[in-house]
Parts: sequence; C-alpha cells; structure tokens
Amino acid sequence: MTKLRHYDHLGTARFVTFSCYHRYPLLREEATIRILLEDVRRIREEYQIKIYGYVVMPEHVHLVLHPADGIRLGAVIGRLKGLSSLQIQSSCAKSRPVLSTGTSLSAAFPVVRDGRVKNVFWQRRCYDHNCRTPESVIEKIEYCHNNPVKRGLVSDPAQWPWSSFNWYQGMNSVPPEMDVVE
Repeated sequence: MTKLRHYDHLGTARFVTFSCYHRYPLLREEATIRILLEDVRRIREEYQIKIYGYVVMPEHVHLVLHPADGIRLGAVIGRLKGLSSLQIQSSCAKSRPVLSTGTSLSAAFPVVRDGRVKNVFWQRRCYDHNCRTPESVIEKIEYCHNNPVKRGLVSDPAQWPWSSFNWYQGMNSVPPEMDVVE
C-alpha cells in the first residue's frame, strides 16, 4: 500500500476529500449527515481549525479547511472519521437501517485491521490539495457548492441542504458555522 503524503505546515488552506467504505452511498439519511456535521463542528473547536466550506454527498465528503499551525491534517481527519463512524454505527445499531442487500448497516462492513475485526464506515485514506491562494480557496468552496448540481442531484446549489452554500447566502443557522476566508 502506497503511503499518501500530506504536506502539512505550509500555512495554507486544504481541500480534503474522504469517502465512505467502497464509496457506498451511506450518507443519504438526514440523521447520519447531522452526526457527521456535528462532528465537523466538534473537531473545528477541538483542533482550532477554520472551516471555509463543505459538501456532504451520498458517498463522499469535501471540506475546505485551514488547520492551525502545528496540526497535522491526518490527525484532524482521522479524529473526524473516528468520531463520526462510532456515532453513526451506534445510531444505526439502535434504528437498524437495512441496505438493499438486506444487511444491517451496523454490521455491513466487517474488515480485519490491525489483527482485529472492525466494522468500518469510511475508507482509510483522505485526499487533500493545498490551496496556495485565496482564489484557490474560493474555487474549492464553489466546487463543493456545485458538486450536487454537477451530479444531477439538484438543479441549484441552494436546493442541496448538506453544503455550506446556504450559510454563504446568509442562513447562519446552517451547521456548522463557517469561517471567513482570509
């Protein structure tokens, strides 16, 4: 397995993508997405990162964020994925949603990692891009907002409730709160 390099400590914003296990569309339920967004808010506070934009798609997530000095991106995303995975699986164990295969989501993806069987929700890796200019940050935020339109899920970014688009339109009650691009 090739190790992906993250170029930390450059003082730049990052455009990050991470996916559900095998890119299954596991992010379709409002309750699941709300858990994820609450955990984004939580890591924002915990790691003192700035969140500039996001979109939650059915099988992946894009974030535009700026880690605080000295914070490794891998640690931030690892914490986010760990928190959300545990909480989503706990929620699913209570409600028992079923996939089209007839398998319960809480036990759908057992894999062996580090010699132990674990139920996973996310793929192991994340992909990131350093945004070296404010224009690049804006471009990535706009990419997030237009992703559901490009995929044909909605005809206008305002129709997709799971992105930062509406926050930028003045609806500050849309979680999580965004930071101002510097």
